[in-house]
Amino acid sequence: MFIRKVFYDGMYKCLNISSRAQSSWNIVTGICVERLPVVTPPLNEIQKKFKDYLSAREFENSLKSDHELRQENDLRQAELLKKEGVDVDTEAVSKVTAQDFEDAANEELAKFQFASIETEADRSGDKSTHDRCLQRHLVLVTEQKLGTDIKSLLPQGLWREGETLRQSAERVLVEQCGTKIKVKFLSNAPCGFYKYKYPSEIDGKVGAKVFFYYANYDGGVLEKATNYNWLTRKELKDILPERYNKSVQSFLIQETY
Repeated sequence: MFIRKVFYDGMYKCLNISSRAQSSWNIVTGICVERLPVVTPPLNEIQKKFKDYLSAREFENSLKSDHELRQENDLRQAELLKKEGVDVDTEAVSKVTAQDFEDAANEELAKFQFASIETEADRSGDKSTHDRCLQRHLVLVTEQKLGTDIKSLLPQGLWREGETLRQSAERVLVEQCGTKIKVKFLSNAPCGFYKYKYPSEIDGKVGAKVFFYYANYDGGVLEKATNYNWLTRKELKDILPERYNKSVQSFLIQETY
């Protein structure tokens, strides 16, 4: 019911944009482009306990593996060899026992090293690439000119007459980031809202009403944006204006690690 209400509320706002276009507020669409974690985030304590519980249950309910059956067969053949006068099927005796195989596997495992999740961008502190902080969510932030000020915000632009808010968001993203960046919008309705006043009246407008759209990063590179960064939740808090950041964080999934 909540999702349905948000959707219809968003559509209602879209359909009523025209009637408000002549108001004293500018209508703006902002796009939250988020790169999802590339590497599985670390488990918290509850998740670790649940994982151990599932592993124990799976082990209790599982059938014997081929390796375990092979071990049992090797033990039976070894016992038969110890007994005098018992014929042993030499073909059934493995030249390489299960224990030999296990020792070789453990030796190979000891040489295995996990790849580092730290990238070159992490080491150099480069925030202009999405190839960093692989276990975290990253949000695209670009420089936006507001009057005489330049602030780091989500990509945003003015709505145009005849567009839906979704169409406006798609156009703004192309204008500011180019056509080579691939994203997936998750809704036709806005996911968030923010309102701010201009320092002084601009063209008879008091301020701007920003309707945020959410999209997942799906590949490609930015062509047009020059000063941009991919930021974590904490970095967003440090760089975005306080009230603006509060509005953005309200529709983002919060990280617990």
